[in-house]
Amino acid sequence: MSWVAHDVEPYVIQKHLGRRIAIVPLLIGSYAPDMATKWVVYGVSLFGVSLKAAHPAQFHRGFPGVGFTHSLTFGVVVAGLIYVVWRSRIWALSFMVGQWAHALTDSLDSVGTMLLFPWTHLFSVGAWAYAGQTGRYTDAGAYFSGLGFAWDGVWLVWGILSWRVLTRAYFRETVAPADPFWRKAGQYVPETALLAIYRISFFYGACRWVAWLIWAHLVRSFAFDFSWGGPKWVPAVRSQDLNASSCGCPSCCSASPKLALSLAVAVASRMRRR
Repeated sequence: MSWVAHDVEPYVIQKHLGRRIAIVPLLIGSYAPDMATKWVVYGVSLFGVSLKAAHPAQFHRGFPGVGFTHSLTFGVVVAGLIYVVWRSRIWALSFMVGQWAHALTDSLDSVGTMLLFPWTHLFSVGAWAYAGQTGRYTDAGAYFSGLGFAWDGVWLVWGILSWRVLTRAYFRETVAPADPFWRKAGQYVPETALLAIYRISFFYGACRWVAWLIWAHLVRSFAFDFSWGGPKWVPAVRSQDLNASSCGCPSCCSASPKLALSLAVAVASRMRRR
């Protein structure tokens, strides 16, 4: 999983796609896979009731579980629903691009993502350790001690190099005209507030990257380990662990990817005809 890239990626994408993309659904898509799932991975207490997945990695990325939210198929299906309900091509496309960016980024860790759901195979590059099952703070320490935090840093630097995307002039000339949301919102709040809303995710991500890095190495003294798949000191869950527990019969292995591809083609064709 990524801790900061999901905050910053949309601004880099915005810079390169300009008026062809809308930042609000792009951000919603970037956050969507983890919106209602990550808290259950780490565990949360509400009104004296504790909620925590018995098998966090399986719940978060696998099936049975909510791993389908990290698939490319999920982005296509939700984008299709957005288009059907609101008839907004740019919102549908922007959500899908944001969600795909999240799914592809998370495929870089040791668990990976079911990109072609309903094919339940997890695709993993394995660059850094997935340690969500250890709890929020150990997971943070591990992430900010390995290649994960470096990956976030790449996006943060790329975002800083694209600094013009955060200016008032860019917001007025590119962001606001592309999405009616800003015109409607401008009827109730001043432009300064709209600009703050537009920028907030970028600065939240940047501050979070610095704060967690300081906490992990100045407050808690976790050891850096930039080895592939590391840090080795944390018990990582790996894609082969979850893939081994899924159905491997020939019929499922052959039918599931075909079904996923057929569903994606059908939704895309539907959007084009409309």
